[in-house]
Amino acid sequence: MTLDSSMPGSSGYLDLHPERKMFYFKNPYILGLTVVAGIGGLLFGYDTGVISGALLYIKDDFEVVKDSSFLQETIVSMALVGAIIGAAAGGWINDAYGRKKATLLADVVFAIGAVVMAAAPDPYVLILGRLLVGLGVGVASVTAPVYIAEASPSEIRGGLVSTNVLMITGGQFLSYLVNLGFTEVPGTWRWMLGVSAVPAVIQFTLMLFLPESPRWLFLKDDKDKAVDVMSKIYDVARLEDEIDYLSSQAEEEQRKKKSVSYLNVFRSKEIRLAFLAGAGLQAFQQFTGINTVMYYSPTIVQMAGIQSNQLAILLSLIVAAMNAAGTVLGIYLIDHFGRKKLALSSLSGVIVSLVILSGAFFFQSSGSTSVIYGYIAVIGLALYIAFFAPGMGPVPWTVNSEIYPEAYRGICGGMSATVNWVSNLIVAQTFLSVAESVGTGATFLILAVVAVIAFIFVIVYLPETKGLTFEEVERIWKERAWGSSGCNTQSLLEQGDES
Repeated sequence: MTLDSSMPGSSGYLDLHPERKMFYFKNPYILGLTVVAGIGGLLFGYDTGVISGALLYIKDDFEVVKDSSFLQETIVSMALVGAIIGAAAGGWINDAYGRKKATLLADVVFAIGAVVMAAAPDPYVLILGRLLVGLGVGVASVTAPVYIAEASPSEIRGGLVSTNVLMITGGQFLSYLVNLGFTEVPGTWRWMLGVSAVPAVIQFTLMLFLPESPRWLFLKDDKDKAVDVMSKIYDVARLEDEIDYLSSQAEEEQRKKKSVSYLNVFRSKEIRLAFLAGAGLQAFQQFTGINTVMYYSPTIVQMAGIQSNQLAILLSLIVAAMNAAGTVLGIYLIDHFGRKKLALSSLSGVIVSLVILSGAFFFQSSGSTSVIYGYIAVIGLALYIAFFAPGMGPVPWTVNSEIYPEAYRGICGGMSATVNWVSNLIVAQTFLSVAESVGTGATFLILAVVAVIAFIFVIVYLPETKGLTFEEVERIWKERAWGSSGCNTQSLLEQGDES
């Protein structure tokens, strides 16, 4: 089946009907699906942010934690171990049981983990709770972007998937507010960690009333339910064309699905190229230091010479607020500016910010007692977030929700999310130890070098996918793999890069 510029969902069609973007953004059903699915992102963000403040008080309660950087890193990173397992399993769960059931499972596991953390009598039970929470977050990190993307008209897919990232940054901001609110309450960190069960319960309840992804229903040959869902998403003029289009695509995907396996991801040249781009983006998102900042920002502030726990959390709250605000900007820019240009602009600012952070800590470690370098470090953190949040925050998740064929979307999405979590684990488990070994300034300088490599990677490997349908994006990879002669289509790659 060949798409032309007059077909619903094709990039040319979107250019001819730009008013449809606003029509779909105003659809309460689409927004409801997006927000409820995005609560998984809220859980992700809350868990990321809450441990940074809670860790200050966990150290006060457990002397063994205070005396061991390794134990501090383990408390932080054990959630990431769980997330790696959850993300790896999440792709299979998504494909086998659907996006809805995967979300419900993630909520149950997360809520149990939150209760275990809140009741932990020692650091080791706390670590077990962190593992359970991570399992839930890992499954949710795979499920939410795919669910939103598959229930979204292609005109606004980038913005809606980026809403999930807004929920992540919103969850981080909320966690700092909660941390600040519980600083004077007995049991401080137990409340901070236990409250995270609330959004999991809310999402579980709301998700019971939401449908399965229409694309997944088509793939499972449940056309009647799929059509019912799509009738609430698309206007009448578009609905019939979308149904016919998905029906024909479902037949093709059913045929492909029989040969899908982890090994086939690497055997198929076009899938391998897509996975390289998607997984590479996920790795660079973490190795450029975002969760170093979000997990350890109060600790970084104290490293810079600002010792008060409350002031460290308050300053980190400002950083988290900028993260959320920057993501709102990213939601607008990603479908207007494009994925590739947005990533490159973001990385440019990240490089400059990391150099500022590195310089502040180098001067502070040189023996200066001036508090000014501490505040320069805080400014560097704020600038880092201001540049990272609109670009490298949403772009990797958006790209990974749209660059794989339906048959591979679950498995590749799970694999790329696993790469994200493994990278996250490496950074979280080593940051304090590396900073103690080579100095905080040198550590941030290393992250700046990684950001330069990421900039080059985006230029070389990432095509522009703004406004393209899933099938058009699939043909981009076929063209990259086999050349234009291997695809009976126009050069969508050139078309994408030009946009």
